[in-house]
Amino acid sequence: MPDLHEEFKNSRFFHEARIDRRSVDALIGIAAGLTADESINQKEAVFLKRWIENNLTHLNDPIVNILYRRLDDMLSDGILDPEESEELLSLLKQFTGTSEEASMPFSAPTSLPLNYPPPIVAWREQTFILTGTMAYGPRKHCEALITERGGRIGASISKKVNFLIIGSIGNEQWMHTSYGLKIKKAVELREAGTPIAIISEEHWQRTLFG
Repeated sequence: MPDLHEEFKNSRFFHEARIDRRSVDALIGIAAGLTADESINQKEAVFLKRWIENNLTHLNDPIVNILYRRLDDMLSDGILDPEESEELLSLLKQFTGTSEEASMPFSAPTSLPLNYPPPIVAWREQTFILTGTMAYGPRKHCEALITERGGRIGASISKKVNFLIIGSIGNEQWMHTSYGLKIKKAVELREAGTPIAIISEEHWQRTLFG
């Protein structure tokens, strides 16, 4: 009996990588549709998680895995709260931000106005704001690491903020994204003499974990 699986694999009409690429392109299209109204609700998040489970979890692709793990964590308690909804919207907008390029949707942010050399990060009585998408995990987990060490989480960029931490996952068009507005405001304050430090997630993690 012929091995139909091998026959398909060897067929010029069957190309697994191309099928996977189509699935990733479909995911980008779905993400673009979900973010079109500038909001993500729980029903949409559940739909997206199930779609990835049914179509893409076999890829073992780091980009898809990040998105899936975030969705799984956000929905683990059965509720997508407003903060998680905002983070998911930002994550999906980044995912679709470079969809016309041949490279992966996510890339490391470039040309960021980080403090150089990176400053010593103090914790107690210092105010932090996180922006962008953190590779470490959901924003609420990152914020918990700060508050456990005596730091505070700010509500918005102001003269009272000591550190702005930029997540490692972004795209090269950061100046045109919502999180880029926070960076721009922090740069303006820094140039005006406010002692606010703009640091990378990598530097933040080194300070935490050595």
